[in-house]
Amino acid sequence: MDKNTVDAIKKAIEGLDKKEFNIHFFVMDTQGNPVAGVANMYEHVKVLRELGYNANILHEKNDYQRVNWLGEEYSELPHLSVESKTLNLRPEDFVIIPEVYANVLEQLSTLPGTRIVMSQAYDYILDILPPGKSWRDYGVSKCITTTNTQKEYIDKLFSNTIDVSVIPVAIPEYFKPTEKDKKPIISVMTRDQRDLVRIFKSFYLRYPHLKWITFRDLRGLPRELFAKELSESCLAVWVDDIAGFGTFPLEAMKCDVPVIAKVPNVIPEYFTDKNGLWTHDINSITDLVANYVQAWLEDSEPTDLYTEMGTTAKDTYTIGQMTKSVEEVYTKIFNERKDELINMLPEELEGEVIEISDNTEETK
Repeated sequence: MDKNTVDAIKKAIEGLDKKEFNIHFFVMDTQGNPVAGVANMYEHVKVLRELGYNANILHEKNDYQRVNWLGEEYSELPHLSVESKTLNLRPEDFVIIPEVYANVLEQLSTLPGTRIVMSQAYDYILDILPPGKSWRDYGVSKCITTTNTQKEYIDKLFSNTIDVSVIPVAIPEYFKPTEKDKKPIISVMTRDQRDLVRIFKSFYLRYPHLKWITFRDLRGLPRELFAKELSESCLAVWVDDIAGFGTFPLEAMKCDVPVIAKVPNVIPEYFTDKNGLWTHDINSITDLVANYVQAWLEDSEPTDLYTEMGTTAKDTYTIGQMTKSVEEVYTKIFNERKDELINMLPEELEGEVIEISDNTEETK
């Protein structure tokens, strides 16, 4: 190994020690529309920056629309564009890429640095990945996901060749119960717009005496307004068959709003028998909604439902828990990369780098 290569490796190790490296989170341009997976990646960037790391948002085009729907604090995070050709990856840098962007993995496969897949929607993993190809073929050996269920799926899919870590999603603190009386409004979140239309049209046809009940589609609202509108609703309805996690039911529980949902293909870990009204048949949602609305009007809602919702929502999926998990998982990833670089040095030079307890290094 020539001296220039050795010096470059030493410089990279020093950069990792001093937090002088970059963590680029590649995100899709949602064109100003709220997307939970994008919000979660922004949360990782925010937490890492608070921990003293140089994390930023990486996007494809210069005309990327900032996430104003998340709030000013998030839209003002550092952003970089691939199109500007200013991205300079070094051996100590990291790029976090959503699972759907296998083409981006291929483009970055020959560049230095560590590539990590962020998998939040298991159903997208195979969409663009060529037949017979694994993330390993693009130099990826690590993945971050949001649930143990998705981790098990990824482990099985790639025959345990990918090191998968779990960082749970956090529900912002502004998802909270309203101090006002609930309104006769049913907040609905569906992946397919046709499901929303099917539910409310069927409801009005079958229960014409309840036509004064309003169904509200919350998609497209800024995040905090979304939380406010949800908290004032008397009921929430969720349909998303391919959800890998599904924040909406949790957001409703945090707002003390009961949830009626079609159970998705992968059952969320927070589902219990009593913290929501779950069904495997989308056609039964209309009746469940009507029965609950009638109970709400008569002030006879099931008390055990609210008790179980409160248990699920209390002190779970919080920013504090997420921050702790982000710190633990990323610190482990950064240290493993440092070890890889140390092992790349010629044997006679490895002893120059000494690991000590506070995650710094000394040179003899």
